[in-house]
Amino acid sequence: MLTVAVSGATGVQGGATVRALLLAGHRVRALTRDPDSSAADTLRALGAEMRRADFDDRASLDAALAGADSLFAVTTPFGADTAAEARQGKALVDAAAAARLGHIVLTSAAHADRGTGVPHYESKHLVERHLRTAGVPWTVIAPAAFMDNYSGGWTLDTLREGVFAWPMPSGRPFTLVPAEDIGAFAALTLQRRDEFTGRRIDIASDRRTPSQIAETLASAIGRPIVHHEVPLTDVRTWSTDLAAMFEYITASGLDVDVAGLRRDYPEVGWHDFTDWAVGQDWNARLASVSAHR
Repeated sequence: MLTVAVSGATGVQGGATVRALLLAGHRVRALTRDPDSSAADTLRALGAEMRRADFDDRASLDAALAGADSLFAVTTPFGADTAAEARQGKALVDAAAAARLGHIVLTSAAHADRGTGVPHYESKHLVERHLRTAGVPWTVIAPAAFMDNYSGGWTLDTLREGVFAWPMPSGRPFTLVPAEDIGAFAALTLQRRDEFTGRRIDIASDRRTPSQIAETLASAIGRPIVHHEVPLTDVRTWSTDLAAMFEYITASGLDVDVAGLRRDYPEVGWHDFTDWAVGQDWNARLASVSAHR
């Protein structure tokens, strides 16, 4: 049984990793800036030990990591900026190294090591590079596009109108992964440290075009859905970072070896986009959108 500290525990990736580790029988130390939040209460009820940890408060990191075996590390530029993400990610790695943890699993982004020019890919790669020099056994997992993004934000707003609004051409394929699979793969790497130490692995569980995504969503929701290509100029008006990401994904396809991952790691239980879509409570989600209009 491991004692694993999980940063960003009340977020999408961290929460999925907490659940996967608890399911596998490990002790989980869930790190969050607000251990008294309702999201923290949910994890506490599942059996996680909640600990306060602030990336900008080294003392809180030292206290939260003391005595842990391993760390699942996640950083984000959203809510701050890419400079803050790089700074905070390095601070977390330094604290884990000082605590002499046996393994750090850092979640990054698929292709972030390829000089994409996408700001939040570049900041994640800076943290990756710092991790490699920290003197701690490390693994980097790098998820492709999140399926979970399609059940919230601007996508959910437009689905109610029968539109899947996405800033890519209808026929351009790219790879996707749900948070549940990220958590399961993270738990696998933490449990099999010797196998994964020193490796960087892009992960995804399916490959679809926007047109195929719209068709699957239509089937899952039970109403007609068509893809509408949002112009990058529109995206750029509220986020140059995300516009750069979509421009890169359109050009490259965000290619990941989905078949190889399914072959080599079947225990993850990879979900394709149909699996994910039919597992969502679309009536409740769409009703929530309607209630807030």
